[in-house]
Amino acid sequence: MKTTIKGLKTMKKILIPLTAIALLTTGCDVDKSINDNPNDITLADVDPKLFLNGAQLANAIVQVSHINRICGMYSGQLIGYTSLYSNIYGYALSTVETNGEWNSAYIGVITNARHIQSAAPDDKLLVGISKVLEANAIGTLALLTGDVPYSEIGNSEISDPKFDAQIEVLASLSTLLDGAISDLNGASSRKESFDIYFNGDKDKWIAAAYTLKARYALANKDYAGALAAAGNGISSSAGDMMYIPRGDAAINAGDKNLFYTIIAGSRAGDLGNNGSFLLAILDSSNAKYRGNAKTNETARHGYYKIDESSASGNTGVIEQFEPQPIATYSENQLIKAEASARSGFTSGLNALNSYRAWLSGGGRLNATFDVAADYKYAPYKQKDFESGGMENADGLIGKKKALLREIIEERYVSGFGSYMPFNDHRRLRGAGETDLIPPFPLNTVGATQHVERMQWSQGEISSNENAPEDPGLYAKTAVNK
Repeated sequence: MKTTIKGLKTMKKILIPLTAIALLTTGCDVDKSINDNPNDITLADVDPKLFLNGAQLANAIVQVSHINRICGMYSGQLIGYTSLYSNIYGYALSTVETNGEWNSAYIGVITNARHIQSAAPDDKLLVGISKVLEANAIGTLALLTGDVPYSEIGNSEISDPKFDAQIEVLASLSTLLDGAISDLNGASSRKESFDIYFNGDKDKWIAAAYTLKARYALANKDYAGALAAAGNGISSSAGDMMYIPRGDAAINAGDKNLFYTIIAGSRAGDLGNNGSFLLAILDSSNAKYRGNAKTNETARHGYYKIDESSASGNTGVIEQFEPQPIATYSENQLIKAEASARSGFTSGLNALNSYRAWLSGGGRLNATFDVAADYKYAPYKQKDFESGGMENADGLIGKKKALLREIIEERYVSGFGSYMPFNDHRRLRGAGETDLIPPFPLNTVGATQHVERMQWSQGEISSNENAPEDPGLYAKTAVNK
C-alpha cells in the first residue's frame, strides 16, 4: 500500500480498521444495527466522530514515539546504549525507521481527518479539530524532513503525489490552522468522549491551533509572527495538548506512556538518558550544572532521569501513565519569551519570569517530584544578564544575548520529550547563532557535524515515483538555511 494517500478511494479499506481500534481503545459501543451485519459496514453507517479517535491516536505516534526518541538522541537528551538504538545513536539511521510515523501521519491522521471534513462539514467542532490534527501531523513531518507530499494528497487522479517545498507546506498549514480557528470560533463546545485530547473543549483547541501557528512561524524565523500567534496560544498548563495514557493498569501496553512501553517490552537497557548532556546540566554535582543562586534543578533532574533497565523503576517522565507533550504552555510561553527578547530586553525578561513563576509552583513535575525544597526559580533581574551577572559571568556578550541564551537553554530543558530541542538546534545553527545553543557534544568520536534532518520513509521512497532521492541526515532543510 502506498504510504501517502493514493486518492481517497482507499478510505474504505483503511478507515474501518482504524475505527475498530478507536472503539476498542475507548470502550464505546457501536449501534446494534452495525454490529448485526459487520460485513455490510460502509462509511455512511459510521458516525464521523468515531474517526476522531483514530486520528488522535495516530497523531500521538507521529508526535511522541520512535522518531521523537531518535531526535532526543540527536539533541544530547537521550543515549542509545545497545542494539538498534546504539546504532541509531551512532548516526546509522535507516530510512525504514520513519515508516511508522509516515504511515501514522498520512494514513492514520490525514485519511481520518479528511473523512470527517467531507462527511460532517456542518459540524464545525469536529471539522476544526480535524484540521488542527492535520496541521500538527504534516507540520511535524515537514519540520523534521523538509519537503513532503501535501498539495496533491487525496486527489484520486494522482497516484504519486509530488513533494512540496517545506516552506510552502508550512505556509499552507498555517492557512489551514486559520480555517480551523474560524471553524472552532463558530462551534460550540460539547463533551466529546472521542476527543481524547480536550474532550470537545473548543477554546483549548483554538489555543492549540495558535500555538502550532507560532511554532511554524518560529521555525521560519518569523519572530514577530510567532509572537503574535503565541499571544493567543496555550496560556496555562490546563490547556496542554498531551497524549494521556489511560489510567488503568489492566489495559494493554499501547495505552501507556510510549517510552515506558518500549522499556517494558524488548528494549530494556537499550535507551535512556544516564550520562546525557541534559542530565549533566540538571545535576548540581556536575561541572556543567545550569543552576545558580536563583535556580535549583534537583526536582527536574529526578523527574527526567530514566531507569533504562526496568520500566517499573520509573516514577517520573516515563512512568507508565505519565502524559507526553504535543503542544504545551511551556512551548508557547517560551516562544513568547524568545520572540519578545529579540525585539526588546524587558519584554523578554518578563515573559521568562512568568514562566519561571509557573515552574516555582511545581510546573513540569508530577506529584512524586513536586517537593518544594527540591526546586527554585526566583525571578531574574536585568543585572543578572549584564556583564558580570550570574547569567553573564564572563561578560563576553551583551545582556540581550545573555537573556536569549538563557531562554534557549530553558527551551532545551523544558522541551524534553518533544521536538523542540531538535528543531531549535537546527534553526539556530542555520541562523548563525551557535553561541545561543546548549553545547551538547556529538555522539561519536568520528562524527564531524550534527544531524540536520530526519530521512523520508523508505515506504514512500519505494512506492512514489515522484519521490526525490533522500539527501541524507546532514542536508539542511529550507527553513534552517
